[in-house]
Amino acid sequence: MPLTHRKDLGLLALRLGAGAVLLAHGSQKLFGWFGGAGIEGTARGMEHMGFTPGRESAIAAGLGEAGGGALLALGLATPAAGAAAAGAMAGAVAVHAPAGFYAQGGGFEYPAFLGFVAACIGLAGPGRFSLDHATRHRLDRPATVATAFALSAAAATVVLNRRAATLAAAEASGPDPDPDADSRTA
Repeated sequence: MPLTHRKDLGLLALRLGAGAVLLAHGSQKLFGWFGGAGIEGTARGMEHMGFTPGRESAIAAGLGEAGGGALLALGLATPAAGAAAAGAMAGAVAVHAPAGFYAQGGGFEYPAFLGFVAACIGLAGPGRFSLDHATRHRLDRPATVATAFALSAAAATVVLNRRAATLAAAEASGPDPDPDADSRTA
């Protein structure tokens, strides 16, 4: 097998594996599949983690993961897919960062690795065994790479700055009162 075909086969395997994992995680958020919370449960979780508004944040995270993962697996619009998935993973990294690096302690190792792999595929391109190749790379041009990653970085920066402000405001206002206190004292 020629070296170029081995690289293309390796990119295909990497795209399928990373894309499937991202698609599964996004499907948990969007549809409640694979033991996920669905949009409403994810929205509540997003609000709790400081991502507001929660429903829109849940949809954006779910689409970044599921949509980016599906497109990566197909090798279609690969730069946009990689950038979207990496941007979604930036939010997950921010949530897990206080727990340190390693996943077994709740750290950011796993989402950082998924985001890194997605970004690398987006930058490297999908290889010969892809829909981008079949469509003569119409959605995989150098300008697409630059635009997709710039937009993803800008969006992630805005979202993470807004989350930091939300968390700081919540901390400044003190702990939330216990919503069940009235029912226990009545």
